[in-house]
Amino acid sequence: MNGNTGFKAVFLDAATLGDDIDLGPIRRAVAELRLYPGTTPEQLLEHLGDAELILTNKVVIPASVMAGRKAILVLATGTNVVDVAAAEQLGIPVMNVVNYGTQTVAQHTLMLMLALAARLPRYQQAVAAGAWQQSPLFCLMQFPTTQLAGKNLLLVGSGTLGQAVAKLAEAFAMRVQFCARPGATNDSRPSFGSLLPVADVISFHCPLTPQTQQLLNRETLAQVKPGCLVINCARGGVIDELACLAALTQGRLGGLAVDVLPAEPPKDGHPLLAALNESLNLIVTPHNAWISPEARQRIVDLTAENVLRLS
Repeated sequence: MNGNTGFKAVFLDAATLGDDIDLGPIRRAVAELRLYPGTTPEQLLEHLGDAELILTNKVVIPASVMAGRKAILVLATGTNVVDVAAAEQLGIPVMNVVNYGTQTVAQHTLMLMLALAARLPRYQQAVAAGAWQQSPLFCLMQFPTTQLAGKNLLLVGSGTLGQAVAKLAEAFAMRVQFCARPGATNDSRPSFGSLLPVADVISFHCPLTPQTQQLLNRETLAQVKPGCLVINCARGGVIDELACLAALTQGRLGGLAVDVLPAEPPKDGHPLLAALNESLNLIVTPHNAWISPEARQRIVDLTAENVLRLS
């Protein structure tokens, strides 16, 4: 798809994609592209100026700034930063990108799963504390590890990403099951709750909706198989982090790894971050499952395709 729409565009938070990717595909699709590393709410109107196309990743776009715009392009999958209802009323298309980082996020998910299974956080803590140097044996083995082969993986979310994780897990000879979509009435798959007692690993790859909000919580954790490993690379809030941390601290969970938190960045802190200094099988990564150069360049390419669809 080639051409130039002739529109004036502004990218409000270009720094969120890094400085090592080529914005050329978008530049070639518009008459003018203005870039800002970031945009505060106070700067929004000034940065927008007379732009006909609004490009945003995380900058919130309220109804008050939409008049006269031709389209809003979100350089992410989630469109929650845009008042979509207002845009629809004004006839302004809101266009996002999907499946840009499938392999990258699936790889990150398996990395977290393998690290939890190997009790990597705990062994790293032990080695750093000098336990190996002082060991009477040639190895440390105080934290029993988990062999993934033959274990049950419960995937919450059966889209492109969930399917990619399933394929990788099957390469480790895991038994994979997808649960029914939470809240669905016409899904014949087993429910989330019915699969909890047999799941050795639970991995979340679903959107955050009223039906998935804190899907794994104090009540559902009571049904989880002891020693289960929990991974959240979906959205903060899909799990109740405090309840999961309590279960981990009490030894009811075997491990917990998250790439997302409800507030990002967590400027006010978070109990999971504070717990990283404790002796737990806990991993927190800074919402970077998606950041491979290949995935970020794919966002640019897909956004350029969206722009050209407007012509």
